[in-house]
Amino acid sequence: MKLVKAYIRPILLEDVYTALRNKGYCCMTVFEGEGTGRFSDPDDQHGSLNFPAMHTHVVKVEIAADTEDVDTITEIIKEHGRTGRKGDGIVFVMEIEQATRIRDGKQGAGILN
Repeated sequence: MKLVKAYIRPILLEDVYTALRNKGYCCMTVFEGEGTGRFSDPDDQHGSLNFPAMHTHVVKVEIAADTEDVDTITEIIKEHGRTGRKGDGIVFVMEIEQATRIRDGKQGAGILN
């Protein structure tokens, strides 16, 4: 199992979400946040009271997936989460060492289905 973490533009979340759902990837967690970095869109940066540095709004999408689905998920995110401008985001993929469903204690990749 792998964990896919994608940081994308908030305005593209609905497109990415819809495309993932249409391909059968229904389950994800979405976080709203703010980020800074070399790859922020300079036309979309702003300051705030909470963060004194210039930053941009981002959405983080997390999907726990079977290893064989990672390339497809990543391609969907790349296709539907891009504008072609600096600051479109980034996708990280990490190994999941263990997964346990809280409700019944079941473990392993089977809890994703």
